[in-house]
Amino acid sequence: MLVARVVVDVPLAHLDRPFDYAVPDELADEVRPGCRVRVRFAGKLVDGFVLELGDTTEHTGRLAPLAKVVSGEPVLTPEVVALARSVADRYAGSLTDVLRLAVPPRRAASEKRPPGRRPEPPAPPDPAGFARYPTGAALLAAVAEGRPARAVWTALPGEDWPARLAELAQAALSGGRGALLVVPDGKDLDRLAAAAQARLPAGAVAVLRADAAPDARYSRFLAAARGSAQVVVGTRGAVFAPVADLGLVVVWDDGDDLHAEPRAPYPHARDVLVHRAHLSSCAAVVAGTARTAEAALLVESGWAHELVADRATLRAAAPRVQAVGDDVELARDPAARSARLPSLALRVAREALGAGAPVLVQVPRSGYAPGLSCETCRAPARCTHCAGPLGVAAAPGAGGSRLAACRWCARPAASFRCPHCSGTRLRASVIGSARTAEELGRAFPGAVVRVSGRSAGVLATVPGGPALVVATPGAEPVAEGGYGAALLLDAWALLGRADLRAGEETLRRWLNAATLVRPDGQVVVAADAGHPVVQALVRWDPAGLAARELADRRELGFPPATRIAALSASPAALAEFLAALRLPDGADVLGPVPEPYRPGAAAPEGERERYLVRVPRSDGVGLARALHEVQGVRSARKAAEYVRVQLDPLELA
Repeated sequence: MLVARVVVDVPLAHLDRPFDYAVPDELADEVRPGCRVRVRFAGKLVDGFVLELGDTTEHTGRLAPLAKVVSGEPVLTPEVVALARSVADRYAGSLTDVLRLAVPPRRAASEKRPPGRRPEPPAPPDPAGFARYPTGAALLAAVAEGRPARAVWTALPGEDWPARLAELAQAALSGGRGALLVVPDGKDLDRLAAAAQARLPAGAVAVLRADAAPDARYSRFLAAARGSAQVVVGTRGAVFAPVADLGLVVVWDDGDDLHAEPRAPYPHARDVLVHRAHLSSCAAVVAGTARTAEAALLVESGWAHELVADRATLRAAAPRVQAVGDDVELARDPAARSARLPSLALRVAREALGAGAPVLVQVPRSGYAPGLSCETCRAPARCTHCAGPLGVAAAPGAGGSRLAACRWCARPAASFRCPHCSGTRLRASVIGSARTAEELGRAFPGAVVRVSGRSAGVLATVPGGPALVVATPGAEPVAEGGYGAALLLDAWALLGRADLRAGEETLRRWLNAATLVRPDGQVVVAADAGHPVVQALVRWDPAGLAARELADRRELGFPPATRIAALSASPAALAEFLAALRLPDGADVLGPVPEPYRPGAAAPEGERERYLVRVPRSDGVGLARALHEVQGVRSARKAAEYVRVQLDPLELA
């Protein structure tokens, strides 16, 4: 009797294991490992994947037969199964949850198309692209030879990073192995895909993006699964792509929060790719303009080596960076520290525009005035219905009225009365990109002003002529020939956030903007020159700040030196959960506190609390196992409320 081991699509923690089914004779020729099937489970027909076939089973009773073979296409490879199981165990999740992230929905029309031919391996890339990095040529050679080289690459200012990543993929292909490259968003993916398709053989690249049409996404997924496309480039969903003969994984800008999966079990793309490199014994590169504390830990532990340029090369490539709060500028302009657009910023922008170059202006917030406060007492303005923050969106048209509205429930606030001082007038406490564009238009009459961001639309590129480009972090367009200057405004909004990663994230956003400036250009940051993050920007030293962040977090017991689980539910459900939880020795239970508002939610979630459970990094696997066991017990008992469990949450506000 032929037996199929099947993972069924049932999201219950106590059923997180494969089940054996008998293969009927009429289906024996269609069933193969990795294919989709339908089985009867608890009286219902559910979907599943065949993990393996055999002729024995540990089940003592009669096996139920497979109901149907949905598709004989083997879309789930053994390597991806092992990776998904490991990720589920690391994040206290179930295999089914991870497989939902790994395999896109089926499109029958795509499976009917014949598979493409695998292109011939290209020649090794020219190492000249990595010549400015002392060990760059050695990394390319190691990838081409199939050795498991691991590097944390800090790109130089102005580096053509899509071309460099394409060269790494070319090196892997030249050795007959595949490559997987992951970037945070569609704008970066467009640049990387263009570079890879220009450099690599036709048909060798599959682009997996979240906003692609279902048929296109599944067709590209099949191209990788069938082995015709050996290079996969994509956003975070591509980390599980079935790349044949995987020889290289790369993650670009790993500090971007878009790499964190918002669906259970909430894995991070960097951690999945690092783990995949370990399981597959392949090369790995964690790359970016900045550096995270997690990347610093990879270097400190010896798992990866630094790929950085020497200081002389860095100084030649980097623009000049000035802070408005340094002693020289304060002596010249005493109001520089408090002014939103100090004289230094205006002077630098005027010089760049006069030289015929565009100027990049980075502001942390989109919209017009996303934050409002009482004009009399400066207390934050709140919605009378849900207590959410009030803000003003951009005007619908020239001369249109602007009305304050709640940013949570969208109810307009036609009238306002401060509960603290009874004031009735509002003022902008936070200035957005639209208001900034207005201010710059008045300061530079006649200058072209462009806005790039979520509310106005993200620009990919801008012409190289004189113009002011106002952009939110992550939406900065690339200028032809580079920007003549960059103004980094409202530093307090980034540095003052109550977040563990505030300093690291601020430097990442600043460096990503500053790297678009020409080597002979200038960068002005509106911040106190003595702040450690500002000093790291002035020195262009992301590695130094990352090492400092890692040391501070180790001393205070924060990730990545430790592992932390966030548990969210009602007080009664949390009390029941913690009573059943068997924690490793030395675990700390912190809380409870009201559950923080999660961006994207329509409104606060009511009477919910959050606990944090902290353990040493070496006990992380034990913590994940204990959490999964409790989830399984509660699932089997059909507990009335689900407890949200997230390991290593990106934000710890």
